[in-house]
Amino acid sequence: MSDDLFKLNVDGKDIEVPRHYTLMQACEEAGAEIPRFCYHERLSVAGNCRMCLVEWEGAPKPIASCAQTVGDMRPNRDGSAPNIRTKGAYVEKARNGVMEFLLINHPLDCPICDQGGECDLQDQAMAYGRAGSRYDENKRAVEDKNMGPLVKTIMTRCIQCTRCVRFAAEVAGVEELGMISRGENAEITTYLEKSLTSELSGNVIDLCPVGALTSKPYAFNARPWELRKTSSIDVMDAMGASIRVDAKGDGVMRILPEVNEEINEEWLSDKSRFVWDGLARQRLDKPYVRENGKLRPASWGEAFAAVKAALSVPADKVGVVAGDLVEVEQAKAALDLFRSLGIQSTDCRPAGAQYGTDGVRERYILNGTLAGVEDADALLLIGTNPRVEAAVWNARIRKAWLWADLKVGRIGEAADLTYDHAWLGDGASALADVRSSDFGKVLAEAERPMIVVGEGALCGEDGAAVLAKALELAQEVGAVKDGWAGFGVLHNAAGRVGALDVGFVPGEGGGTTADILSGTMDTVVLLGADELDLSRLGSANVIYVGSHGDAGAARADIILPSAAYTEMSATYVNTEGRVQMTSRAVQPKGEAREGWAIFRALSDVMGKTLSYDTADALRAELRGPDGESTVFSGLGFAPGAMGVEALKAPVSGASGSLSTATFRPVFDDFYMTNPIARASKTMAECSALASALDTPVAAE
Repeated sequence: MSDDLFKLNVDGKDIEVPRHYTLMQACEEAGAEIPRFCYHERLSVAGNCRMCLVEWEGAPKPIASCAQTVGDMRPNRDGSAPNIRTKGAYVEKARNGVMEFLLINHPLDCPICDQGGECDLQDQAMAYGRAGSRYDENKRAVEDKNMGPLVKTIMTRCIQCTRCVRFAAEVAGVEELGMISRGENAEITTYLEKSLTSELSGNVIDLCPVGALTSKPYAFNARPWELRKTSSIDVMDAMGASIRVDAKGDGVMRILPEVNEEINEEWLSDKSRFVWDGLARQRLDKPYVRENGKLRPASWGEAFAAVKAALSVPADKVGVVAGDLVEVEQAKAALDLFRSLGIQSTDCRPAGAQYGTDGVRERYILNGTLAGVEDADALLLIGTNPRVEAAVWNARIRKAWLWADLKVGRIGEAADLTYDHAWLGDGASALADVRSSDFGKVLAEAERPMIVVGEGALCGEDGAAVLAKALELAQEVGAVKDGWAGFGVLHNAAGRVGALDVGFVPGEGGGTTADILSGTMDTVVLLGADELDLSRLGSANVIYVGSHGDAGAARADIILPSAAYTEMSATYVNTEGRVQMTSRAVQPKGEAREGWAIFRALSDVMGKTLSYDTADALRAELRGPDGESTVFSGLGFAPGAMGVEALKAPVSGASGSLSTATFRPVFDDFYMTNPIARASKTMAECSALASALDTPVAAE
C-alpha cells in the first residue's frame, strides 16, 4: 500500500482510497449509500445531523462518517484494514434514532410545503425512519425570519443542519446568517433580522434539505411533477451558467442551477434565478408601426414594408446597434443583410468599449477561463467588480482566496468584493504604477499570475491604450507564457463575445455606437439595445427588434417582436470564448419570431435574400465548410491556453496616453441591467431594498 492510500474493508469489500478522504467518501467509493443532511461537498464539515452514522468494528459507538478522515483511522490489532459496516441492525437502529430525533419538532405540513416532492427529509424518513414517533410532547414553534423578497422562511421546519450558515460565510462571503441558543432552543436567524445582501442568497434554497428556506416568488405556484424541465444556459451575465428552466403551460415557473464544474459549479446568481417573472411582463407580442405619433399594432407585412421604406436611404445614413442579449444567429443574419445593403455602421459595443476590431480573438475573451482562477496564485482586476458583473465567478475567486491563498489586487472604484484585496487606485493612471507597487512584486513573483480587464476600463477614450497596457503588463510579469494564458477580458453581457466573433463591428468607413447615436443618421436599427442614451437621435427613424417594451421600444417607430432566451434554441458565447446553446422551454409570445428568422424574412422583402432558410443551415454556415475550423465548430469548449501565442504578439495601433479619469462602473444597479430584469417585479423589489440599504442613516 502506498503512503498516500489507505486500505479499508467496507461491507466486506476491500478498497484503497486517498488518506484525505472522509469515511463517507470512502464508503461511497465502495458503492454504499450514506444518508446525510448537514454534509455538502462544497462546504466545510459540520457533523450536525448525525444521519451518516456507520459502524466501525471495535469502536464503542457509531461513527459520523462525514467528519472522520480515513487517514486518522487506526488498523485492527492484527494490522488488518478497519472494518466498516454501512448496513445491518446496528446501523439501522442508530439512523432510526437520529431520524426520530430530527422529526421531534418538524411539523407535518408536507401537503402545503413547496419542498414537497424534492425534499431530502421526506426521502430519508421513508428510507431510514421509524414507522411512528414515540415523542408525544408539544412541538416547539419558531418565529419565521425576514430574509428579504427572495427567500421564504418557515423556521419551525429547520433541523439546524447549518448548510445555509456555512454557505453565507464561506461561499457568499457575507456573514449574515448564524445560529443562536442551544439545544431545543437553537434556531437559525439573520443578523438583527435584516435581509440578506448577497447576490447569491437564493442558493440557500437549493441547499436547505427540509423546506425551511424556500423560494418566495415561486411559493404555491406549482408542484415539481407538474413542470417541464429544460436544460439551458443563463444570459443575465456573460458567464453562461448552466440552468434548468421549469415551465408549466406557456409560462416559466422557476429557474434553477445545474452542475457545471467549469463555469458555475452548482451556484446561480439571484438575478439569474429570480428574473423569470420578467419574461411574461411588458412583452412585445406583435409588430407595431408609429402613425401620427402613436404606435399601432400592425401585421408583419405592414411592418416589413415600413422597414423597407426606412432603409431606402443612403447606406451611410443607416446605423445598427446590437444589444447585450443578442444571440449569435440574430447577429449573423442581421450583419449579412446589412452588409449586403452596403451598411457599414454596425456595432455590438453599446457602452463604447474599445476591443474586437483588430481580429485577434484572444484580446477580448477571458483566456485564463473562469475555473482557471483556482490555478492562479495572483490576480489583478482592472476596472471590474466581479461581485456584480459575474457574481458566481466572484464566489470562485473567494474560494481560491480562502482555501488556496490567492492574492488579489484591484484597480477601480473601492468596493467590497467579499475577500481581502490590495487596492491600487481607481483609474487608468494607476496601471502605469503597478510594477513599482507591493502588489506588482506579488505579480512578478507569482508562478501563475492572472490579469483580468473589465469593460469599465475599456469604455473611455483611452480604452484601447488601457487594453494594450494591461496586455503589456501581463507579458512582463509572466501571465502569458507557454501553458498559461493568464490574461483576458471579463464581459458582463451574454451576447457580446458572440457578436464580436461574427464581426459585428464597424465595417470600412463605418461609425461606432457613439457615431450612430450622434444624430447624423436617418435610420437607426436597435437589436435589443436598450442601455443607450437615445436623446440625440433627433428625427431619425428607429427600428427596434426585441422581446420587451423597454427604452428602445419606447423610442421606436417600427417594432419587430422577437423571442426571449427561454423561447428559442440559440447560440451564445460566454466570456471565456465557450460556445453554448440555449434550449426552447416555452413558445414565443404571440406573433414574436426568433431574431434570425425576422432578418431572413426581411431579406426577401429587401431583395437581398439570405442563403440560409433554417436555423440549422445558418449554424452550418457559422461552422464553416467541412474540415475548416471556426470558433463555432464545437460546443462547450473554452480555448484557454491555446491562444497564448496570439497574446504574445505586441499590440499595434493602440496609441495615446492613459488618462487620470476614474474607471466607471459598468452598471449602477445589479438587479436592473437588461429589459427582462427591468420587467421583473421581483428584481424591482430587490433593487428598492438594495437602494434603501445603501442610504446612509444619520447618527442619533
